[in-house]
Amino acid sequence: NLAFIHGGPFANIAHGCNSVIATATASKLADYVVTEAGFGADLGAEKFIDIKCRKSGLQPSAVVLVATVRALKYHGGVAVKELGAENLPALEKGMVNLQKHLHNIRTHYGLPCVVAINHRTEDTAAEIAMLEKACAEYGAKVVVAKHWAHGGAGAVDLAHVVVDLCEQANQFQYVYDEKDSLWDKAKTIAQKIYGAQGISADAKAKTMIDKLQEQGYGHYPICIAKTQYSFSTDAKALGAPTGHTLHIREVRLAAGAEFVVMVCGDVMTMPGLPKVPSAHAIDIDDAGNIVGLF
Repeated sequence: NLAFIHGGPFANIAHGCNSVIATATASKLADYVVTEAGFGADLGAEKFIDIKCRKSGLQPSAVVLVATVRALKYHGGVAVKELGAENLPALEKGMVNLQKHLHNIRTHYGLPCVVAINHRTEDTAAEIAMLEKACAEYGAKVVVAKHWAHGGAGAVDLAHVVVDLCEQANQFQYVYDEKDSLWDKAKTIAQKIYGAQGISADAKAKTMIDKLQEQGYGHYPICIAKTQYSFSTDAKALGAPTGHTLHIREVRLAAGAEFVVMVCGDVMTMPGLPKVPSAHAIDIDDAGNIVGLF
C-alpha cells in the first residue's frame, strides 16, 4: 500500500500528523486515506481535527481508535515488567481510559468510530473477549487486527468496517469555535477532552496569551504540548483522571504554521532519543532472516 511520509514532530509537542500536502495528494490517488495522528486521541486526534482539518478544510469520515490489551493493563496499574501476564482485573480497571477516548471522538467531534485491537502475541483469549465485550457495552464496533503478524491480510476485517463507517452520515464538528479567545480555547480542550476542571498559567505565560490576543492572533488554533502518558499533565495519573488543572508554563507563537503553542506541565519539547540507537541490534542472520527488531 502507498504511504506518504511527510510531516512534523510528535503530537505531544506539536501537531503530530502528516502535512496537508501529503493528505491532499493521497486523496487524489486513492479512494480512502488514513492519517496517523500520533499518541492518544487526546493529542493526535484533537490536533489533527482542531488544527489540520480546520486550516485545510479536510473533513474526516470516521476514526480508527487503536487500543492494546497491554496499554489498558498499564492504565489499570500493572507495572511495565508484568504487562505480558494475563491480568483481567487490571484490564477492566484500565478500560476507563479507552471509554474516555471513545466519548471524546463520538460526542465532541461527532464522528463514527471503530476500536482496533492491535493484537500482540501475549494477549490471551480471555483478555480479548473482555475487551470486545466492554467495547460492545460502550456501543462501539471492535475488530481484532493482526497486521503485525499477517501484514495486510491481518487488517482486512478492519478495512471493511472502516469503509462501512465512511458511508454513514456523521455530525463532524470542532471542539471549540475559531472566534473563541486563546484562553477559552485552551480551557475548552482541557475540560472537554482532558476531563480537567479548568486551566491556570504562570504570570509570564498569561501575559503572553493576552499579548497575542491583543495583537490579532486570537483566531489561531492552539497546540497544547503535554505528556502523552495521561489526560492530565501528570504522567503518573493513569486511567481517565478528572478534576485536575491544566497548567500552562510557556506560550510560543508559531506564526508560519499559524497556531499558538501552549507548553503544559514538565514536558520537554525536544524529542528524546535513546543513547544507543535500535539499529545497533538489527542484523541479518546466516539464513537471511532479519533479527533484533524487537
